Amino acid sequence: MGRDTGPKCKKCRREGEKLFLKGERCYTQSCPMSRRSSPPGERAKKHRPRRSQYQLHLREKQKARRIYGVREKQFRNYVAWAKGQKGVTGEALLTLLERRLDNLVYRAGFASSRDQARQMITHGHFEVNGRATNVPSVLLREGDTVTVKEGRRARVKGILDTNKDREAPSWLERNIDAMKFQAIAPPNLEETGYTIAANLIVEFYSR
Repeated sequence: MGRDTGPKCKKCRREGEKLFLKGERCYTQSCPMSRRSSPPGERAKKHRPRRSQYQLHLREKQKARRIYGVREKQFRNYVAWAKGQKGVTGEALLTLLERRLDNLVYRAGFASSRDQARQMITHGHFEVNGRATNVPSVLLREGDTVTVKEGRRARVKGILDTNKDREAPSWLERNIDAMKFQAIAPPNLEETGYTIAANLIVEFYSR
């Protein structure tokens, strides 16, 4: 099944907040959300109809899917996986999504967006614990180390220079000189930068 290649900025406008899907542009005034935040296809309205419970659940699910770039079938599998884990299901779901390799490459600043991170991974730019991988959905555990391959470092260095002002989360240890980073703790969901009501997502799939 192909990926959604539609306009990324429309997705942000649909969800009513920045999802940071276009990398560096999202941090500048060039971002369309800075000028127009109304949903696509609609003019700004002073009063909008109140959302139904179904709409609230759906929009929260779609927002999470779009942030992490996950297709519906795969997202449903993550929810089922989270339900089988101990603790709060919603927090377990977000933790699984945060542990994805493409997300960690983006969080560490080795890519400007998760889309770019996925492309770089599938093109074989990275090694996990010394082994080459081209699977963006690999889940990293505490202690796993991701390194840029020797022959790909020149390109990645340019991307790192672009993202040098973006700090890595506290649960990632980044070594820019050695072109690597390590997961030193479980993901801290308070550092994601997003407001995702994961309980609404779990309720959506429990209908």
